[in-house]
Amino acid sequence: MPSTTQLSLRKPPELDPDASLAGRQKVTVGSASVPYRKGKKGDALTIAVSCQGKGEITVAVQPVHVSFPLECGAHQASTISNQFALPGAERSGVVSVEASPAVHWAMTIGRGAPVQAESPGAG
Repeated sequence: MPSTTQLSLRKPPELDPDASLAGRQKVTVGSASVPYRKGKKGDALTIAVSCQGKGEITVAVQPVHVSFPLECGAHQASTISNQFALPGAERSGVVSVEASPAVHWAMTIGRGAPVQAESPGAG
């Protein structure tokens, strides 16, 4: 009998309190695309993704033409949050996730003011 892994991924990741919700995908298996709403000029786009299951997912964001991978843990959920303050980030678009059938994932897409990066040695 095959062993079953307890799934700890139960809901999409949370956004920072200052961010507004632009899109969300509940726990999903395999590949899917998630549309997101238009924002205000100057808004940054935040993509928060959690995944669980042996493998990697690839996240592609249109129309800003960026993508990033996320290595998923077999027994524990992995989460990454990326913010994009690029030209065109305020437009509506689609986030596509490419994932194997062994991976469960969920995503939250938000909008808000760009976070200022700290300079090295600050703090």
